[in-house]
Amino acid sequence: MSPISHDDLHRIFKNLDKNNKGIVNVEELHLLLEKIGVRTTSEELEKFVGKTSLDYIEFFFFYEAMVKAKIAEKESDEDSSDDLSKAFKVFDLNGDGYITCDELQSVLSRLGLWEKRSGQDCKDMIRVYDENLDGVLDFEEFKNMMSASSNSENI
Repeated sequence: MSPISHDDLHRIFKNLDKNNKGIVNVEELHLLLEKIGVRTTSEELEKFVGKTSLDYIEFFFFYEAMVKAKIAEKESDEDSSDDLSKAFKVFDLNGDGYITCDELQSVLSRLGLWEKRSGQDCKDMIRVYDENLDGVLDFEEFKNMMSASSNSENI
């Protein structure tokens, strides 16, 4: 979400304020947010805002809170991606951008998580997340595997 100028924000408020009373109700705000792809219910929005309508100053602070939340979300995503990138590099022993069965088995063995299993077990592990069926995991496939792993821990 890129910052909007004060003039543009004021123009948006005026367009939402159909009856020129200097107030925008949550329902009007909800319709605007839906148009720009923000999915929420009117009830959630009202709970977030804390009231059923906003004057321009409250609307301005609402916008500022949305921008700050979006920036924080983006920073969190970047931190998470950076951590995954570091984890990927641990497994990608030769640095070619792919995790092979041998690399996976080697790292898991060093971590004490692989005990005299066959190479087929390793290939089966990779095959589950190998979307393009090339026999190795690239970063996106690794990210999906880690995401699936963390989602199953939350169940």
